[in-house]
Amino acid sequence: MSDKIGLFTGSFDPVTLGHLDIIIRASHLVDQLYVGIFYNKDKAGLFSVESRQSMLEASLADYPKIKVITARDSLAVDIAKQLGVTHLVRGLRNATDFEYEANLAYYNHHLVADLETVFLLTADQYRHVSSSRIRELIHFEADIAAFVPQAVVTEVEKQFGHQQRI
Repeated sequence: MSDKIGLFTGSFDPVTLGHLDIIIRASHLVDQLYVGIFYNKDKAGLFSVESRQSMLEASLADYPKIKVITARDSLAVDIAKQLGVTHLVRGLRNATDFEYEANLAYYNHHLVADLETVFLLTADQYRHVSSSRIRELIHFEADIAAFVPQAVVTEVEKQFGHQQRI
């Protein structure tokens, strides 16, 4: 029997507790899980790719079978083939996510027929958490600690020089 290798991709700008919940739960379903920070070199995020990777690695340090990787201007299926991935993992918060992800899964299956997509429902407490909302809260110096791992709070303080308001 061959190993089950998963790949969960996103921009993680920044990583949220919702992301971590999906990642950790997915890691229990596979033998190896890659978390891929996928980015477009022509689009600037709030955090550099290196910062995103550092925050993810710090947040996942206790999970040895999870490895953080980066990919620039690549299709997930191409990286999956290179890594021997058997399962793409996707998180779903709502019906809008489902429609988008189902469409993506259709094309991914067409491109790589033996690559399975697995959908995990977001835990209720994280259903409304999104990186875009976190970036907005950071912009207005609001408290983000309830929505992100400590590594993100620390990085915000380091990069933007402000403590989170309580």
